Amino acid sequence: MRSKRTLFAALLASLCLVLGTIPVMAQDTVTIRWYVGLGAGGQPEQVEAQNAIVELFNSTHDNIQLEIEIVDNTVAYDTLSTLIATGDAPDIVGPVGLDASNSYSGLYMDLTEQIEASGYDLSQFDEAAVESYRTSDGLVGLPFATFPSFIFYRPSHFDEAGLNYPPQEYGMPYVMPDGTEVEWNLDTLREVAMELTVDSDGFFASEEDFTPENTEMWGYISQWNDVRGFATLCGGANPIDEDGDAMLPEEWDACLNWYYDGIWENHFIPSDPEINSDLLGGAPFASGNVSMAHSHLWLTCCLGEGELAEDWDIAVMPSFNGQNTAKLHGDTFRIMASTDHPAEAFEVLTFLLGEASPTLLQVYGGMPARAEQTEAFFAGLDERFPQGVNWDVAVASLAYADSPNHESWMPNYTRVKDRLDSFQSLMLGTEGLDLNSELDAMISDIDVLFEEFEAESS
Repeated sequence: MRSKRTLFAALLASLCLVLGTIPVMAQDTVTIRWYVGLGAGGQPEQVEAQNAIVELFNSTHDNIQLEIEIVDNTVAYDTLSTLIATGDAPDIVGPVGLDASNSYSGLYMDLTEQIEASGYDLSQFDEAAVESYRTSDGLVGLPFATFPSFIFYRPSHFDEAGLNYPPQEYGMPYVMPDGTEVEWNLDTLREVAMELTVDSDGFFASEEDFTPENTEMWGYISQWNDVRGFATLCGGANPIDEDGDAMLPEEWDACLNWYYDGIWENHFIPSDPEINSDLLGGAPFASGNVSMAHSHLWLTCCLGEGELAEDWDIAVMPSFNGQNTAKLHGDTFRIMASTDHPAEAFEVLTFLLGEASPTLLQVYGGMPARAEQTEAFFAGLDERFPQGVNWDVAVASLAYADSPNHESWMPNYTRVKDRLDSFQSLMLGTEGLDLNSELDAMISDIDVLFEEFEAESS
């Protein structure tokens, strides 16, 4: 005798045949976790925009539930490492740049299969930009945002000091107050920055009576940067030779000494204690107490409030030995290879790169990977910053990107980065160093780390 359940199923099937319909079974909703914190995404405006993007996605998708996890940047690396180690990794991470991505090299999904299965159109991106995300693990990313670097400056500071603004076109000279034209190079940057550095008694850093311990205004900083970024003022280089051994690039030797002297001898660059003082509050340019800052387009997130928010413009990078270098950042979103739902994660990825991109690019301050979005992107920035920023500087700076990039992968990457960070802390926090000896010691330690990596890999 058939059970009541079997009889019911048979009756239901008969009814469906009569009505010409087939019952639709409810599908399980897949949850995709989006991890934010390795790069941009933590500022209030960014958090608000990201949450709105999640709501938009969930309102238009029944098969996928997108959940966002925003982690403070100071603990984001450790948190993600723990999640990976415990088998609880998120599905998607980003926005994330080359540096942060290097820390998890080998853990990202090759997108090739999903691209082919979905018919996703790669021709919407520059081919070279796509290929830049191809590694030995496959195509592990797609182009999203580009962040050229340049000099942010505050016109009011230059006006008060009686100085002309820095040039806004590569190859143009700097005009001194007496009308003399000089090359816009590191020597000129130092000279101008010292005239913008003022102590509590009104003396400039160029004057004999200037007292560094009473500085209230600094002329220059390379903001939210690292040792490799400081060194790009003198050109693109990394501390590894063609044989895989550690070496001190000439560019590093020149520029790290220039930067160190700028802090402790010429006093136009703030030290670590000064950066974290009440005057600068950890965000030097936004404080209004720094006149020039070398940084990336993403600094549009954090330029101060009130009048300060509009008292800035941008200028080109200074030259070194006749060459200009404007270090370059690029962010995207990556799918972790451990995801249980590659197709659904890829659907979210293409949403972030596509429909969500105009909103996210604005709040992240990233130039679009798609050329047709560039005009609208800068129009949006003009609405936020109506003072008339010369965005041509940002576009032109792309042609001077550092090569090799300062965030390029190196063997034993995380431990090498830790050694670089410890040198940076020493450099920014300690007066009276024999910097060349400290550089030699750092390179020696990095060479040991390279050798350890080679031994472990063999």
